[in-house]
Amino acid sequence: MNRRSIDLESVINTREQPAVVIDAEYRIVAANRAYCESYGVDPGTVVGRKCHEVSHRSERPCDLNGEPCPLRAALAGDAPLEVLHTHYDPEGRPDHVRVKSFPLVDASGQRLAMETIHRLAPPAELGCEEMRMIGRSPAFVATIESLSTAAKSTIPVLIHGETGVGKELAASFVHEQSGRAHGPYVELNCAAIPEDLCESELFGHEKGAFTGSTGTKRGLFELADGGSLFLDEVGELSLALQAKLLRVLDSGRFRRVGGKDLISVDVRIIAATNRPLRDMVREGSFREDLYFRLAGISVNIPPLRERKEDIPALAKALVERMSREEELGPYHVTRDAIEKLMDYSFPGNVRELRNILHKAVALCRNGVITAEEIQLDVERQAEAHGACDHARVPIYNDVIETPPNLSMEELEIRHIGALLRAHGGNRRKVASILGISERTLYRKIKRYGLNETA
Repeated sequence: MNRRSIDLESVINTREQPAVVIDAEYRIVAANRAYCESYGVDPGTVVGRKCHEVSHRSERPCDLNGEPCPLRAALAGDAPLEVLHTHYDPEGRPDHVRVKSFPLVDASGQRLAMETIHRLAPPAELGCEEMRMIGRSPAFVATIESLSTAAKSTIPVLIHGETGVGKELAASFVHEQSGRAHGPYVELNCAAIPEDLCESELFGHEKGAFTGSTGTKRGLFELADGGSLFLDEVGELSLALQAKLLRVLDSGRFRRVGGKDLISVDVRIIAATNRPLRDMVREGSFREDLYFRLAGISVNIPPLRERKEDIPALAKALVERMSREEELGPYHVTRDAIEKLMDYSFPGNVRELRNILHKAVALCRNGVITAEEIQLDVERQAEAHGACDHARVPIYNDVIETPPNLSMEELEIRHIGALLRAHGGNRRKVASILGISERTLYRKIKRYGLNETA
């Protein structure tokens, strides 16, 4: 039977997404109009160019730069393959995409691969605010895909991550990519509001509801109607307030403090925490029904130590932003400075990187930041490593021996007590090491009857 020859370009032009056909030498055999527009190449000259030169702006193929190569996989087998990649748009901005690769065989028997490219999010949305959502590491790109998937849904989103990873920016990203982007976006840091005021902040109050309430106040739920409400550090809410929040999520209705009328709202909740809510559920300090209601979709933001390859780009973007905001001249971060940053574990994550670079900008001369200006908190790094060791917890020169038959509560009592003793009762420092708020630490001290200075 004769094999029919089909024009490859006419086939891939049926695709709405950018699509390209590549041979075993990374050469482009055919590319549709969407691909040429996405990467700023001339349709008349794109054939024959190397795919990595066009989409990655790199002289080396992606598999030699540490990324999985969909072309190699397609040429080796007959099954389609999907991978996450970081491409670059015509302005050189990172373009995070999902690449779907399909094996092809032309009329002469030559093996080819067709790739379709699905953008995870517009490039401009990834570099806003404090420049924390920048990167091309596999961990970062996978996070962007998770956030983009969450944005397409309408159910609550729970964002997990250590302090300083950028949970606030991730929440804003979910809102901006969602169908509620036209509506309001309202934020509340649950750890920053005193417990007795948190209910009024969320639900509002009527005149005379309590001493000092001289007028009616609309709460954040009302202000977020038709949009999204971001509850940062949601694990800090009291059990009583958790019950009231659950009722609103279930019914979409609430009463202001001191009010009688039910108010209906349409609000999507995006919550974030740096605490293990599942453990809190087991301990009885967080409601199980509220946890499952909030965790409709769970997204974990990786710490900076798990995506160190993003540090050079983050450092460059942060320093450039500082230069613009403070109207200073251009700054250059030297290779030895970057290497010093890459060797550090960043217990404070991207927020700590920003603070380190702020200090370096102030210390450097002639706009050149060298390793000498990179001042790292090595002591804090050692403490952070110690706090993660559950069998033997080093605190400076002491080691706490923990018998294997202790309960989680007994382990926590011993660990918090040892940290308080080691740091002379400095609650702020101990709370930072534990990754909890000072208010939560204070409640634990009172609950366990701990002596802060003994």
